[in-house]
Amino acid sequence: MLLSDCVAYSAIKHPDRTALVVDDRSWTFAQLHRRVNRVANAFTALTEPGDRVAILAENRAEYVECYYGVPRAGAGLLFLNYRLNPRELVRIVNDAAPTVLITEPAYLGAVEAIRAELPSVRTVVVAGGDGAAPPGTLAYDAVVDAAPDTEPERTVDDGALCWLIYTSGTTGMPKGAMLSHRNLLAAVANSAVGWDRGPEPAVSLFPWPLCHVAGYSIPLAHLLGSTLVLMRSYEPEAFLQHVERHRCTATSGAPTMLSMLLRHPAFGRYDLSSLTRVGYGAAAMPAEVLRDLMERMPGVQFGTGFGMTELSGNVFSFGAQEHVDALRDDVSVLTSVGRQMPFAVCRVVDDAMADVPVGAVGELVVRGPQVMLGYWNRPDANAEAFAGGWFHTGDLARWDAEGRLYIVDRKKDMIITGGENVYSREVEEVLYQHPAVAEAAVVGVPDPHWGENVVAVVQLRAGATATADEIVAHCRAQLAGYKKPKHVVFRSELPKTASGKILKRELRDEVRAQLDAGA
Repeated sequence: MLLSDCVAYSAIKHPDRTALVVDDRSWTFAQLHRRVNRVANAFTALTEPGDRVAILAENRAEYVECYYGVPRAGAGLLFLNYRLNPRELVRIVNDAAPTVLITEPAYLGAVEAIRAELPSVRTVVVAGGDGAAPPGTLAYDAVVDAAPDTEPERTVDDGALCWLIYTSGTTGMPKGAMLSHRNLLAAVANSAVGWDRGPEPAVSLFPWPLCHVAGYSIPLAHLLGSTLVLMRSYEPEAFLQHVERHRCTATSGAPTMLSMLLRHPAFGRYDLSSLTRVGYGAAAMPAEVLRDLMERMPGVQFGTGFGMTELSGNVFSFGAQEHVDALRDDVSVLTSVGRQMPFAVCRVVDDAMADVPVGAVGELVVRGPQVMLGYWNRPDANAEAFAGGWFHTGDLARWDAEGRLYIVDRKKDMIITGGENVYSREVEEVLYQHPAVAEAAVVGVPDPHWGENVVAVVQLRAGATATADEIVAHCRAQLAGYKKPKHVVFRSELPKTASGKILKRELRDEVRAQLDAGA
């Protein structure tokens, strides 16, 4: 089975049901299936089996078509984050060596500026605009419309590269995670079985960037016959407008996206009564933000999953009733990512790969069919990541007695000060309880005496005030002395990836430079 079979199946079962809505346009499953076939046939003519095809664009219908059609042509679809600067794009494109690059008018100038530095790219295809092909490029619609909508003849193995997604690079140079058709379909199946699901079909609003692994939920929605409403890019009021206009019943987002909703003055002015399910993930959800969401959206069931790019999607889930029970009985449970989903095997181990006791902290390792093929062109990273036959996530975690998992920190984000381990997430949870704090991140910076110092980087709520001493005192009242921040840095906004994940590497470098300069 190939990823495109998710659409093919629903085209047989629900041919006239709406599969995709973008702005004022919509496609039925039958129409989307025919478009996917055209894309596959068009790119069969443009590529050889095993080639990579890069895509640099914000969310648009053509991107969804390429999700399925390019891999059906036997090529791997390389996702390029549109927020990267030209130097970063050059490094990634030259690492993956795609032969074709798809873009849109908004990013064509950026592509043209670096094209001479991309020797592997033979063809540039432009989606959107007035349909005319700029010099030296091909028009997407012209190429696709000229191809037949019949089943592609090229044979593709389900173990072949389907998507190539470079990690966000929060700790260094991004690495390309190779996801096969089999990997992605295993993740789809795991979520179809392992997630609490309401009535299907849903009308699902997708606010994530399509260059993020959260996009695996698109074939999941299509396999289940649900309608996907695609946002061009995330903006809080536009999100609210989409829910009201399209009567969306389900959606998901990163914690920062949902926190922005709560803080937006338009929240409460739109009819969100159709919304019954909201999932969240991609980063830790502060318990205070989650409690606020559940109180202000009482008709919505909340759920979370834990996964990562290298796992093709989620391997843990924490359901709606568990959220309600935790809010009633023990709010600390709200920081859990839930229980292991059925088609992945997960352990928490020490450095010798021995399972740690319940309550002890170790590294989360995973084995199963949705674990990536490996990192592109990185045998060194693969040897480290798959040491002992398990994929090492780099996440520090612990189990509780009921089999729930808690992510304590990223291994690289743990701070060691005076020989004591400080988990940044624990300090961040306390920071979010301060009424003036909108967002916070905790990082470690070198100190000649203590090894590292704990530094809090804080964004205050609009109109709120707080001093560094007040923030430190708030933490001192709830944490051991060595865990409280030694320094507090205030920022108007925290730097984030396209998916809303806070860039701690950038903050760490910035704070270190400020402290070294005596700021």
